[in-house]
Amino acid sequence: MNKYEQRSKNSYNKKAQNYDSTFDGKFTVKFKRMLYDNINVNANDVVADIACGNGRFLNMLAKRAPICGYGFDISEKMIEQAKALNPAMSFFTGGCDNLLLEAESIDIMTVCAAYHHFPEVDKFAKEAGRVIRKEGLLYIAEVYLPGFFRVLANPFIRFSKAGDVKFYSPEEIVSLFEGCGFIRKDVIISGMVQLVILQKV
Repeated sequence: MNKYEQRSKNSYNKKAQNYDSTFDGKFTVKFKRMLYDNINVNANDVVADIACGNGRFLNMLAKRAPICGYGFDISEKMIEQAKALNPAMSFFTGGCDNLLLEAESIDIMTVCAAYHHFPEVDKFAKEAGRVIRKEGLLYIAEVYLPGFFRVLANPFIRFSKAGDVKFYSPEEIVSLFEGCGFIRKDVIISGMVQLVILQKV
């Protein structure tokens, strides 16, 4: 576990018990809403939520359709909350670059307000390419900052006690995944939220 993952783990373990009422929990509501409004799930879809936190988003999706849900998070305390909220789903403690999933087993993968925490996004992209089936979809709802503000913020974000690593433009996200077997389906930007939708080819 590298220093960013350790910071994230420590930070979110402290927030897990009352996460939805914390600043972070409230901040991520708009990301969950954008995801929910733009994702299409069907009965029996296999959905993996990476950096799933307390499992709130998977719970939202399960109320729309009976899905087979998997969640992964660096914080074991968050995973405890996720299991309690979604007892029929499977949850695992760990990073984003070594998912305990079979190859081409996932219909839909989501990342909600967490991509900027990933220490090695290239490894995550390769792992997503391994586990998402052909024509499966990847949704990344992430912080959006215009170029000037992103350039100003990125030299300092690495000092965050919450394990933040880097803010990305939608073009950077799309370009990375295009090199790992995905094509761009859509990019939606609303205020400080960007939603990048990619499809495995």
